[in-house]
Amino acid sequence: MTAICGLFALLFAGLGVWQVERLQWKLDLIRRIDLRLAAGAVDLPPPADWRQIDPRSLEYTKVRATGRYDYARETKVDALTELGPGWWLLTPLDTGKGVVLVNRGFVPKAPVPQSNPRGFVSVTGLLRISEPGGRFLRSNKPDASLWYSRDVPAIAKERGLANVAPFFVDAGRDPNGETWPRGGLTVVHFRNAHLVYALTWFGLAALSLFGLVLIWRRSAKQG
Repeated sequence: MTAICGLFALLFAGLGVWQVERLQWKLDLIRRIDLRLAAGAVDLPPPADWRQIDPRSLEYTKVRATGRYDYARETKVDALTELGPGWWLLTPLDTGKGVVLVNRGFVPKAPVPQSNPRGFVSVTGLLRISEPGGRFLRSNKPDASLWYSRDVPAIAKERGLANVAPFFVDAGRDPNGETWPRGGLTVVHFRNAHLVYALTWFGLAALSLFGLVLIWRRSAKQG
């Protein structure tokens, strides 16, 4: 029993230290993302760099891109927002050198008039990483055109798109008014419960040590 209590104390203490390290990582991540959100927009990385960069290192960076929308190969992705259920509209933007999928924004399931600008357009938004597979218990079904996540490679393959960026862009709110699709609905939130987890593990370690002390005292009395 003594060995078990000692082992548990070491295990729980180790888990507590790990959660403290995760807390520092999460705080650093939040700080870096906040800096990106506060910064001005930069040009989209050139297509020559798309296969070399790690999109995670640029996630939530404000970017701008210019090109022509290809509405014929637009994709509806199931969405639930503060405006209710509906779809995200992922539209290929042909920049002339490559294609980037742009989440132009949210549209409700009820028919609404949509703004589909023609010719060259300039888009400013947040760079986002691909969301492979689908959502929890709801897998994407490309053959049935049922999409539950913004899976860039799968959508590009199903739509027959070539030279596509390995990320997508969440377009910002349209400055001309409340049009559809409605951009600027990106929710940036990082769950941070590592301190609670750390305190829980350290508390269990303390309880294990307390149990160890009780065992020692009982052994001393019996001896």
